[in-house]
Order: sequence, then structure tokens, then C-alpha cells
Amino acid sequence: MRWLLFLPLAGVVALFALSNREPVALRLWPFEPVLQMPLGIAVLLAAATGFLLGALIVWLSDLPARSRSRAAQRRAATLERELDGLRARDRSDAADRLAGRTT
Repeated sequence: MRWLLFLPLAGVVALFALSNREPVALRLWPFEPVLQMPLGIAVLLAAATGFLLGALIVWLSDLPARSRSRAAQRRAATLERELDGLRARDRSDAADRLAGRTT
């Protein structure tokens, strides 16, 4: 299923890069060096950088939620163990009452 989405998108990206081969000069003020590359590559590089930066921001913003989730899972496991112990004790008490023993 992934290939149905990936292949057409990869084809469009390749066609974009091949259709925009004019060289462009990239400068970053106040620095002096100039980077020459085809326009298609420059645009795709900028898009990839923006995507990766956005993914990093989302990943970092999700860290507190993942931490809370792990803490909740640990707490739930602790409560389940405690509940299992209480149920076992309750069954034991019920069996003792049926046998005529009192605690």
C-alpha cells in the first residue's frame, strides 16, 4: 500500500528536479561563499530541510506526553499487581469461610 503513494510521489519529485536544471546561486547574507546548484535540487533541499525541522519540532513537543504515558503505564501495572493480590486474598478468605475457618 505504501508503494501506491510513494512511487507516484517519487516520480513527480524526479520530474520536478529534471525539469528545473537551470543553475542558481545561493547566498546566505552576511557570508561570502556562493553555492551553485540546479534549481530543482535547491528547492527539494529546502523542502527536505523544512520537513526535517518540522518533524524534529513535533518529536520534541511530544516528549512530555510520552513521558506521562510511560508513567501511567507503570502506575497501571502497579495497580494491576495490587488488584491481583487483593483478589487472591479475597479468594483465600472466601475459601476459609467456606471451610469454617475464621481469621
